[in-house]
Amino acid sequence: MLLIHTQKVTPRVSYTFKQICKRILGLDVDLTSKIETFIAHDGPKFSYGKQPLGKELYFQSVDLLFEHGLNDVDVQVSSWEDTKCFFEVKQEVSALPFDIFAASFYLLTRYEEYMPHVKDVMGRFPAIESVAYKHDFLQFPVIDVWASKFMKILLEKYPNLQFGERKFSIMPVVSVSETFAYKNKGILRSIGGGVRDLWSLKLDEFTDRFKTLLGLKRDPYDVFDFIIELQKKKKRKAKVLFGIGDYSNYEKNIGYNKPQHRTVIKHIGDYVDVGLKASYEAVCELPILKKEKERIEGILNRRLKYSMCSFFKIKLPEAYRNFVELEIGEDYSMGYSKYSGFRAGTCTPFMFYDLDYEVQTPLMVYPFCFANLGQREDMDTEREVRNELIAYMDRVKEVKGTFIPVFSNTVFSDIHHQSFWKSIFNFIWNIDNE
Repeated sequence: MLLIHTQKVTPRVSYTFKQICKRILGLDVDLTSKIETFIAHDGPKFSYGKQPLGKELYFQSVDLLFEHGLNDVDVQVSSWEDTKCFFEVKQEVSALPFDIFAASFYLLTRYEEYMPHVKDVMGRFPAIESVAYKHDFLQFPVIDVWASKFMKILLEKYPNLQFGERKFSIMPVVSVSETFAYKNKGILRSIGGGVRDLWSLKLDEFTDRFKTLLGLKRDPYDVFDFIIELQKKKKRKAKVLFGIGDYSNYEKNIGYNKPQHRTVIKHIGDYVDVGLKASYEAVCELPILKKEKERIEGILNRRLKYSMCSFFKIKLPEAYRNFVELEIGEDYSMGYSKYSGFRAGTCTPFMFYDLDYEVQTPLMVYPFCFANLGQREDMDTEREVRNELIAYMDRVKEVKGTFIPVFSNTVFSDIHHQSFWKSIFNFIWNIDNE
């Protein structure tokens, strides 16, 4: 066991060291604020605070993990070895020139998203407002990189220290905003869609629409057998998250109670983990979220465990607080829709920490680093997409993290001209975990 002395064992200190030491490095740790306990411990140990106690292994701290509430935090990012870091410390005897624990807490809790910022048109925190984007480290899981450097320092001091075995893994996620492109949408929507196709001279789509409605062709968005076949060939902890909110300006799926809709959800739920894509309106409205949760549970006949905020609209802390209130266990919204990268600076799942209440919650957040919920205008060819995905996989593999890409079922259809997405998904699915 590794013993850590700190001036005060705050909820922030406990949360951060458990994430870095236990979840990332697989170390059993204990925290103490008692000097006598620390001195008496003859196993691996170090201190974290403003001043060292003696000549022990020591990491100097900034104030963040000992504060309460939100303050205007000055973040000055610098290059350090082969990465970026912030919260520089001045103490020469400190084993690190930065307080990577406070920096990790800042990124994991999304501290900057609680502070005043300019929202995008959908009310979201934009990637370009983040410290990671502004200082060009969004594309790296810096917390996991820092943890690796921290581990090396511990091993130099304590060569016999045992770390847990950490393995690279892949967890694809499919977000389903529209289960069907043409089927089960009612007479008015079908006629309206056909007229729109003709008006836009989309004759191929017009033909496909009516072939599908006449039962002569499979609905192009109904790609779930493709996912099931992949799952049968190679077991993956994939997730398929269905939107079943009421029809609105943002939600265009068919009614949750239509028999064919329920059949599809039940069918894929027999093979792959199925969850809820909470509607735009439900993200911050607890009664609506509760209604959608009850709907998906009624279809699956089991408790809801997996969730995602529609359009990745994570309004903190309300959105996650509502998930906690309804005992939803896992969230897959932590990323950006238009920018690849690590929104929370990590490729390791972490518990949501509520900064308003200063408490770690039971909600486990699974951060993703790549999303395609429609056509990616910045990538026109399969080679460009594959190269980007491989680059991110290599970064995650280097720190033995979890690689989570998010796709919409619509990109696997033959409606869109970028027909290579099925090939990309198949490529990801068949890469081996370590």
